[in-house]
Amino acid sequence: MSTAEMEQLTSGASNRIIPILKTLRASLIFVYTLLISLILFILPRRPGRLSPSTVAPLTQTPPSKFSKRIMEDEDTARRRALAENLDMGFETRDGDCRCRWSTFLFSGVRGNALFCRSWVPFSAELKGILIIIHGLNEHSGRYAHFARQLTSCNFGVYAMDWIGHGGSDGLHGYVPSLDHVVADTGAFLEKLKMENPGIPCFLFGHSTGGSVVLKAASYPQVEGMLEGIVLTSPALRVKPAHPIVGAVAPIFSLVAPKFQFKGANKRGIPVSRDPEALLAKYSDPLVYTGPIRVRTGHEILRISSYLMRNLRSVTVPFLVLHGTADKVTDPLASKDLYNEAASELKNIKLYDGFLHDLLFEPEREEIAQDIIAWMEKRLGAGLGNVGNIW
Repeated sequence: MSTAEMEQLTSGASNRIIPILKTLRASLIFVYTLLISLILFILPRRPGRLSPSTVAPLTQTPPSKFSKRIMEDEDTARRRALAENLDMGFETRDGDCRCRWSTFLFSGVRGNALFCRSWVPFSAELKGILIIIHGLNEHSGRYAHFARQLTSCNFGVYAMDWIGHGGSDGLHGYVPSLDHVVADTGAFLEKLKMENPGIPCFLFGHSTGGSVVLKAASYPQVEGMLEGIVLTSPALRVKPAHPIVGAVAPIFSLVAPKFQFKGANKRGIPVSRDPEALLAKYSDPLVYTGPIRVRTGHEILRISSYLMRNLRSVTVPFLVLHGTADKVTDPLASKDLYNEAASELKNIKLYDGFLHDLLFEPEREEIAQDIIAWMEKRLGAGLGNVGNIW
């Protein structure tokens, strides 16, 4: 894959949704056709003899719900095996590993098996725990490099794949409800708090994962378990191409929730300035690169709209990071969050010229260090190193 080809790839929320919403106007005919077909199906038919031409098509039945479920389960098993076989250890040059890592399944609020990872340093007492909620279409294993920096500073790291992502249950790339992801995030945090009493916890969310984290932290019971949240390139202002499309999207997501728009993401906006990071992302079989599904797109619109209406209700301590050249999510929306949130402790940092996937930019280590410094400041440690960062 050439650099020019890689620069056309993206998996961000806004860049995938806007082409879909433009296509929705043309796709209204699909809804009308479906409704007419349902009416014709319901209307009584006159009995008559079946000709061979009418009998033949009956033998070519589409896959049943049962067979689709089998195929979905087989795909989940394949993805889970890939996820489990990823090497997440960090060996030094002399072969020594400075952290222990593991994978496990967590039962979500609706009974789905969600694939999770953990990285915990061998030595020293934990300063805190960071829980990673990845972005749309990616998975937790992509954050191993970030986890290495965190564990080297004595932070424990846990990460959870959303439903339909990575090694978790569900149709790959399909999210029936982001509210379910929000609830799973809260339940996962509660589990880790019970298993690690007295250890401060932070939530981290990237892109649409940032929206999930922000909404989860809006609930008092979740905020009460947190020292703060970290958001990178959060998907806060995602708008439909036309108001009419926004009105139709909820209906369309109910009529055909798994429908895919084949041309929605053929050519897009680059998400990193690092060609190797782009190649690694889009050659990763656990990263979903297919057309976005209608319900998934509508869910992103819905959570984005909710958050923008409720920015003044945000009270959790937070750090929001955004690249000024991000064309996938809006850096100005992050500034609105910072300006309007009621949080007593809030910080923002904008990186001039950086793109969407901040932790996969060439300056990823410096960005990760900014996050670590903020958490240490929140915990009352390392104050002398962070005075002039923000």
